[in-house]
Amino acid sequence: QVQLVESGGGLVQAGGSLRLSCAASGSIRGINTMAWYRQAPGKQRELVALISSGGSTNYANSVKGRFTISRDNAKNTVSLQMNSLKPEDTAVYYCNYKRVVLGSEYWGQGTQVTVSS
Repeated sequence: QVQLVESGGGLVQAGGSLRLSCAASGSIRGINTMAWYRQAPGKQRELVALISSGGSTNYANSVKGRFTISRDNAKNTVSLQMNSLKPEDTAVYYCNYKRVVLGSEYWGQGTQVTVSS
């Protein structure tokens, strides 16, 4: 079993920065992806950023140039550096891990990010 625990959420003013971290425990190996999703009130959960075991990254158009995803394979962590935050970034952010070959998927409990104007 894989457990994911997010941290780093909080309240920040527009234009500020925040760094989210996700610590993974369990078997992290093979072809996989780690990603950050977010869900705002009344909206569907959406992909924010993804990084593969090979280092390839993908970002939602709304966060390109502002957010950076990275992973430390030795520590089994994935981080999301968020700069130039906007009120529309307000959401619960979830860490996601997926084994590509098997299709197994795991989620963290989420961490709240609130950006005030």
